Amino acid sequence: MQRDGAAIRILIQRLVELRSDALALEGRFSTVLEAIPEKRRSSASNLLHYLALRQHDIRDLQDDLAALGLSSLGRLESHALASIDAVLAVLQQLAGEPALRHAPVPVGIREGPVLLAERTAALLGPRPNDRPVRVMVTMPSEAADHYPLVRDLVAAGMDVMRINCAHDDADAWTRMALHARKAAAELGRTCRVFTDLAGPKLRTGPVEPGPGVLHWWPLRDDTGRVLARARIWLHGEGGRAQPSVPSLPIDAGLLASLRSGDALHFADARGRRRQLEVREPGPDGWWAEADRNTYLASHTRVELRRGGSPIAVGSVGVLPPLEQALRLEMGDRLELTHPGVLGRPAELDAEGHLLHPAHIGCTLSEVFRDVRVGQRVFFDDGKLGGVVRESGADRLLVEIDRARSGKGKLRGDRGINLPDTDFVLPALTEKDSCDLDFAVEHADGVGLSFVRRPEDVERLQSELDRRDGDALGIVLKIETRRAFEALPRLLLAGLRSPRVGVMVARGDLGVEVGFERLAEVQEEILWLCEAAHVPVIWATQVLETLSKKGMPSRAEVTDAAMSGRAECVMLNKGPHAVEAVRFLCDVLRRMEGHLEKKSARLRPLEVSYLS
Repeated sequence: MQRDGAAIRILIQRLVELRSDALALEGRFSTVLEAIPEKRRSSASNLLHYLALRQHDIRDLQDDLAALGLSSLGRLESHALASIDAVLAVLQQLAGEPALRHAPVPVGIREGPVLLAERTAALLGPRPNDRPVRVMVTMPSEAADHYPLVRDLVAAGMDVMRINCAHDDADAWTRMALHARKAAAELGRTCRVFTDLAGPKLRTGPVEPGPGVLHWWPLRDDTGRVLARARIWLHGEGGRAQPSVPSLPIDAGLLASLRSGDALHFADARGRRRQLEVREPGPDGWWAEADRNTYLASHTRVELRRGGSPIAVGSVGVLPPLEQALRLEMGDRLELTHPGVLGRPAELDAEGHLLHPAHIGCTLSEVFRDVRVGQRVFFDDGKLGGVVRESGADRLLVEIDRARSGKGKLRGDRGINLPDTDFVLPALTEKDSCDLDFAVEHADGVGLSFVRRPEDVERLQSELDRRDGDALGIVLKIETRRAFEALPRLLLAGLRSPRVGVMVARGDLGVEVGFERLAEVQEEILWLCEAAHVPVIWATQVLETLSKKGMPSRAEVTDAAMSGRAECVMLNKGPHAVEAVRFLCDVLRRMEGHLEKKSARLRPLEVSYLS
């Protein structure tokens, strides 16, 4: 773009109009701003200025400014009005016009990043010496009684302990928190403790248990050759099972007759002839081996043979029932019912015709009041999905139209997402209110699950204030489409608290907004939170394969590198969590010199329009 006066004056006029719109939106929300303490009011004003700007498509303006060698406004999130004024001043000088005099901006260009850094330190603890991004780790149940695990996590780089209040109890949480404090003091590090409230969990109810069946199989190579025989522990009914191996109860008389080299012959649950070879005794039992894949049912008749001759006959004891799953295919219908009803597979007649569709309960009966015909339903992180075809006071009939490979399994205690449904449901449950007592006494912050409206944030603030816990940090978990769409107002409500952050719960959020939109949505969340100087926690499935199996996927490593654009990254629990923390800290350390937020192309954002 050439520096002709007319073109520059057009750019000046456009920036003046953008500035005017920003101040007008701030004026519309003057009452909201007055409710925010003065220390954080400038951040709220900056957020409103940024939202006003993002109601316009200024990509051509960005190109014209870049052609003049000026800032293209691609990094103005934390200081929106100051950025516009800085560019305006240069354009006016180029045009030979006197600089316009404006009232002081709420946040200066150098001040914005400093504010975000200060708010991050207040919420999540001081900046680690070797990296800018904090690491949060979800605690497994064993962290309550295994101090070395917590110490190793802190030593590896954990900056924030996350206690999920959906699991365990207050006694276990207390021990976890004490372990974090002890480890931090011992290692000379800082480790904050956050409690994550369970919220109104919408999940599938239990499925009717299946028969008692024990399954074992040998280890085979790719050609089917047995590399290692299956090892089975035999014990009396009521005796001690062995962890992590198939444990088979048999009647006492049969157990007492066993000798090394004996064989137990039986027909398994499929009618196939199988045998167990008795090897050596153990404490109150015997070890046996098998080289065939076997499904053994409760009360199966067993014949003891020695040297090929029958010696005795006995039976298998009661085996724990299998967790049953509902098998569903594209086009199948599924009934959602009240939580007290056990799930069952579809009922068919002798000719295979459907008598009654499969049904399963859901944990919140409010869905029957709020869900409408035609709305979408997703199960188990989006592995299955469908559309509501019928709704009633105590049931929903869902037609399955989404399944991997055309079919799938649905078990109890799996998440349900209803992205089209606007629930009239408070984010704080009675259990959450009780768990807040623990948080105020033992934690540095609390996560608000399934937040949807500013009123949810205000309710949490009120409950904390009532407990003299108003200084406690709060984290707003953005895990539904409704929460994302309400994010600007949620941020304005959150800024009433002295310490506030946002967690991008990418698992549920991806199901709700569609995985094709997840990258775009999480980008917008980062922008809006930076404009409000609110730290972001990048959560869900970060290095998940590494934490659970010991080896990351290539996609996970890239995701971990990109997570450095947030202020904190959350890892979930897993047997290799310590290695995952070390790996993540190394990635974040390496990326610090390459990445700090990024410049953006400013097309309009739908979420910027405040009703």
